Amino acid sequence: MVPSEENQFVPKEIHNAAEEPRVLCIIQDTTRARTVNERLTLNLPASTTLSKLYEDVAHKAGYVNGSFDLTWGNTQNMAPLEHNSEMSLSDSSFEPDGKKNFLQLTDKDGEQPQIASVSGYVGLVNQAMTCYLNSLLQTLFMTPEFRNALYNWEFEESEEDPVTSIPYQLQRLFVLLQTSKKRAIETTDVTRSFGWDSSEAWQQHDVQELCRVMFDALEQKWKQTEQADLINQLYQGKLKDYVRCLECGYESWRIDTYLDIPLVIRPFGASQAYGSVEEALQAFIQPETLDGPNQYFCERCKKKCDARKGLRFLHFPYLLTLQLKRFDFDYTTMHRIKLNDRMTFPEELDMSPFIDVEDEKSPQTESCTDSGAENEGSCHSDQMSNDFSTDDCVDEGICLDSTSSTERALKPKSLLTFELFSVMVHSGSAAGGHYYAYIKSFSDGQWYSFNDQHVSKITQDDIRKTYGGSSGSRGYYSSAFARSVIQLLCLSAGFLAVEDFPEHIKSLVQKEKESEEQEKRQREIERNTCKIKLFCVHPLKMMMESKLEVHKDKTLREATEMAYKLMELEGVVTLDCCRLVKYDEFHEYLERSYEGEEDTPMGLLLGGVKSSYMFDLLLETRRSDQVFQPYKPGEVMVKVHVVDLKTETIALPISVRAYLNQSITEFKQLIAQATGLSAETMRVVLERCYNDLRLLNVPNKTLKAEGFFRSNKVFVESSVLTDHQVPFTDSLLWKLLDRHGNTIRLLVLLPEQSPGTLASRTLCQKAGEDSDGPFEGLKGNRKSVEAILEESTEKLKNLSLQLQQGSSASDSQKSSDTSDFEHIESPTQEADSNSSLCVAADSRELENRISGSSDTENQFVCEERSDSEVNNDRSTSSVDSDILSSSHSSDTLCNADSGPIQLANGLDSHSITSSRRSKAHEGKKETWDTAEEDSGTDSEYDDNGKSKAEAQYLYFRAEPYSQDDASWDTHKCLVVHVDKRITLAAFKQNLEPYVGVPSSQFKVFRVYANNQEFESVRLNETLSSFSDDNKITIRLGRALKKGEYRVKVFQLLVNEPEPCKFLVDTVFAKGMTVRQSKEELLPQLKEQCKLDLSIDRVRLRKKTWKNPGTVFLDYHVYEEDISISSNWEVFLEVLDDSEKMKSMSQLAILTRKWNPATMKLGPFQEAILESSSVEELKEKLSEMSDIPLENLEFAKGRGTFPCDISVLEIHQDLDWNPKVSTLNVWPLYICDDGAVVFYSRDEPLELSEDERNELMKKESSRLLKTGHRVSYSPRKEKALKIYLDGGPVRDPGQD
Repeated sequence: MVPSEENQFVPKEIHNAAEEPRVLCIIQDTTRARTVNERLTLNLPASTTLSKLYEDVAHKAGYVNGSFDLTWGNTQNMAPLEHNSEMSLSDSSFEPDGKKNFLQLTDKDGEQPQIASVSGYVGLVNQAMTCYLNSLLQTLFMTPEFRNALYNWEFEESEEDPVTSIPYQLQRLFVLLQTSKKRAIETTDVTRSFGWDSSEAWQQHDVQELCRVMFDALEQKWKQTEQADLINQLYQGKLKDYVRCLECGYESWRIDTYLDIPLVIRPFGASQAYGSVEEALQAFIQPETLDGPNQYFCERCKKKCDARKGLRFLHFPYLLTLQLKRFDFDYTTMHRIKLNDRMTFPEELDMSPFIDVEDEKSPQTESCTDSGAENEGSCHSDQMSNDFSTDDCVDEGICLDSTSSTERALKPKSLLTFELFSVMVHSGSAAGGHYYAYIKSFSDGQWYSFNDQHVSKITQDDIRKTYGGSSGSRGYYSSAFARSVIQLLCLSAGFLAVEDFPEHIKSLVQKEKESEEQEKRQREIERNTCKIKLFCVHPLKMMMESKLEVHKDKTLREATEMAYKLMELEGVVTLDCCRLVKYDEFHEYLERSYEGEEDTPMGLLLGGVKSSYMFDLLLETRRSDQVFQPYKPGEVMVKVHVVDLKTETIALPISVRAYLNQSITEFKQLIAQATGLSAETMRVVLERCYNDLRLLNVPNKTLKAEGFFRSNKVFVESSVLTDHQVPFTDSLLWKLLDRHGNTIRLLVLLPEQSPGTLASRTLCQKAGEDSDGPFEGLKGNRKSVEAILEESTEKLKNLSLQLQQGSSASDSQKSSDTSDFEHIESPTQEADSNSSLCVAADSRELENRISGSSDTENQFVCEERSDSEVNNDRSTSSVDSDILSSSHSSDTLCNADSGPIQLANGLDSHSITSSRRSKAHEGKKETWDTAEEDSGTDSEYDDNGKSKAEAQYLYFRAEPYSQDDASWDTHKCLVVHVDKRITLAAFKQNLEPYVGVPSSQFKVFRVYANNQEFESVRLNETLSSFSDDNKITIRLGRALKKGEYRVKVFQLLVNEPEPCKFLVDTVFAKGMTVRQSKEELLPQLKEQCKLDLSIDRVRLRKKTWKNPGTVFLDYHVYEEDISISSNWEVFLEVLDDSEKMKSMSQLAILTRKWNPATMKLGPFQEAILESSSVEELKEKLSEMSDIPLENLEFAKGRGTFPCDISVLEIHQDLDWNPKVSTLNVWPLYICDDGAVVFYSRDEPLELSEDERNELMKKESSRLLKTGHRVSYSPRKEKALKIYLDGGPVRDPGQD
């Protein structure tokens, strides 16, 4: 809230000039989010008492005095100042003479301060769009007769569920409105008793409709009670509906009942509105003459005669409701509108001119009284019901006036005067708006505005503003105010006072008070409860996370016991072996421990109760023979990894704590004490961010100057002295750490047909039969991993070349991706093959050398990653990340987006095993074709089948996948640790022994989070876009060679319901003609799709989404005449005859005949045009259909092929017979093959309404099945309904 001018800072000179010292108080309101950044400033005399301070603050802040506390804002003292203390500010530690005294305005007893109400009334909370409900409820609450009668009704809990009892929930709401100290009350219990769910709160309804429906529901609930006829007694009136013959005076009539009187604002067809309620009432009872064709058949005259038909009021209700019908329908614009014409209503309305006071009926009058309406007390007459039902308005407003009267039958006309009591206002347009109520209080005669939770006083000027009369009286989005209903009251019964409540209401009041007290206590507990994130390294379950909720007055010892139970450590460790420490999860940093503070309240330790904390807590555990290490504030935590260059291993981290002002020399001494290494020969490398390695070689430099922060990671070694003498970036230490930081862990799923998978398992099992695991390597003479891979690769390549040469005569050699492998067998018969397939065995022993631990400790634990981390690695869009235009250089050293993931046991998910490039590949690096590189079609092999891929980094190690994953078959899955700077070509080479075929004969697919797979085809691109635990699927099939493209072939079926059908995946090459591609495609179609086609009866054409495009001619050459790209799609179309398209100057149009006589569309037919002339098109259509040129009409179809459209809309929606001479101009724009043209000759039939409706149903069903658009159908408004049985009956299968 903004402080007023008198609350601004006062200059010190004025203070000094004052006779009495003054105290400057600056108060921060912390009770609400919108006020937390605002300040109240008070400059008070030093003699001001604390109680007066509370009064002044309450006045300035707009709060009720006593509903808030004031505490010191700059001290740890959280105790509030005394409310009723007469102690002066100077005696209460306030500092005078211009010094600032900071105070905080806080909640009292867990409740927000009460906003001072100028009205004394309680508002209602708007659930979403329930303003119409709030307006009606406030009006009923302010009606003494209704409220008192509701209080006199007693709820029997044994007979009904209180949750579904509408009268009981209204009773509770009224009690709260009368007795609660809250600013606003929720209405959810009332709407729940209506049987509504949360969706109903978002439905806009008419307040008058709600009034009728709720009154009906109350009458049903009050049957056989004293309140059974309450609604009729208060709101029901009677009127006479009559017809009088003008010749004989015979009158036929009936008596109807009403709850409200609908008044027309503007008569139908008139431009002038009624100026007042009196005029509208006079028009309501004005009779109309029935003459001409509308003559009335008189029972007495036995013929049709002129007559008068009209209404007369016989009896007015206690509370008269007038409904001003401001919502109408504009037949010009076909929209609902709101009439904003001015219509006045008086403060007192004399209804005597409108009542029929005939004591006796004329002898010429015959009674036709509707006894049912008379006796049953029906709420609505037929005439009234019809009037309401034809009102299409959704958001009409109401104005309620009320008068009370003596017995209406004996009441003179002069006493039929009604006093304005309530006006329900609708602000907005016919499309929607907001309801609020102006209601007169009978307690003080003051008018109040009840606008949801806001209640305020208003004047007569505010009421007069609801008359209307704003500009633009018939606008669709006009926003005039008024929509009124009037009730009049002469003698009002007073409201029941609290002390006069019936006993059951007194019990209800007590029950609600207890409920509020319970809620208050609960809020107090919540307000004083600290909620903080808790972590624990569980000895059995690894890292656990939970939320610790502890009262601020609980001690650290009690909080530790609560955390001990929360983390389920009972029976695992004892309570005295646990402690809580301050922890930073983001940096994995132990900030401080709390030695000697076991009896300190948690509120002080955590800095008070807050919605969120900038730190966490860690429940630390120890063994019984260990001692907790103290963590002091200001220390930094360092994870120290010891590196052994001889064995090329990196040990698990050791935690060391240091201070930022310590020097590197002092830091080395700490590490030497923790690791036992020599500080003199020690090298320390700091990893500041991902793979950013910094050698700490300046002895006197501090840790802060070197970039240390809360949590740090260093590598130390002192084993090889000769490596100290070379530059750091050329040393073995740097190379080992660099490879360590760039190694990633991939999960590779091998194909089922893989010849190498089973063989590798079998042979490695035999070779390592003395080992503990099936993949343990031999201890004796063993070839290097690189040699094994090289020998295996060469043998597999030779085998593949031999098989290819032996099958070169086959026509289907290139037809299928999988046919190339039908005769490939696993090369497992040779001894060399035996050794080549034992790579995993070698790798397992190398892994043992890393950690030097048992097999169980060697298992890499895959740490789960958050969705955000996975998504940040690479977007999972439809475009494969491996075929993006950007490529990665082979000399890239690091990727800042992905780094080594720390495992739970402290070991990085990377292998440190060294690897060297095979000498057979040295010196063979070649230059790649940039254009081909951009197209994503580079081949790994040249014409002789030799490898061209060359990479600087070739670390690769594979092991069997041992994790439990139901989605992957672990028997066909490998865990691969690989340097992510390796190229895809080199990665495929290393996978050859496990797949069992050369790398040119299998494809690599990257699996994204949504299980979508995209092929990786850029062989010279690195794996830097991959991250730990990414999944890869290997599929058998010939990999693309240089200049080749993978193509999806779809069949075009123009006259089928689904015109696009997928056939096969194939490969097209640069420089290939269309006919050559058809020659290779047809055998593949015959084998896989059972389609035996003739090459002269098929054509290929462009595919854009589902639209057929350019027809490809046999002599067209790919990449010269036809642009082609990766994952290209084409249509294959089967022709009835030989190809008629011979030249690119021709145009192939798809035509469809429209027959209005039968309301049907014919099949598609193709028309070949030699030019883009409209005349040639019309001649071709005339020739195809025998329609004379002068009678032929045509139009271009719209939308996606097949441009389907409803037969009811085809003549209105399409542009028929455009006045153009060529096809390539607007509105045709036919510039390419595949355009759809409709043609016809007849005018559409004139359909009856029934025929049109029947045809519309058929067309809607047809178009929905084909997935095409249907005519727009506006949203149906949901009818307002109150369910007396507790809720609507739902279809069990609806969900």
